[in-house]
Amino acid sequence: MSAEYHFSKEVSTNFDDTIVQVTEALQREGFGILTEIDVQATLKKKLGVDFRKYRILGACNPSMAYKALQLEDKVGTMLPCNVVVQELATGKVEVSAVDPVASMQAVDNPDLAEVARFIQGKLKSVIETL
Repeated sequence: MSAEYHFSKEVSTNFDDTIVQVTEALQREGFGILTEIDVQATLKKKLGVDFRKYRILGACNPSMAYKALQLEDKVGTMLPCNVVVQELATGKVEVSAVDPVASMQAVDNPDLAEVARFIQGKLKSVIETL
């Protein structure tokens, strides 16, 4: 089995409250939200299909993004760090964050791996505090 590429946790709060809690937890760890994609609304508009509540938050820690971009100019293809909030079939809500260490494995740069480990710790902390 391949390595996990995300950290996930089911939470007991409703979808909208979870979005607020995730955003606040990210801010406490130094992240801002650069993008927010409402997958449910987009799929309804573009394809006319119904889909569960599913939001992709593009989180960025500016100082770490700057450091990573200085180390690898193409690393922007992997930014920002995505955090997904989705409603499960059970009605529960799940929060998932990308594992930057897993996503950066393709880049052979020990300094970038150090940045990825730092961000990994921050994102794990976000998920654990929910």
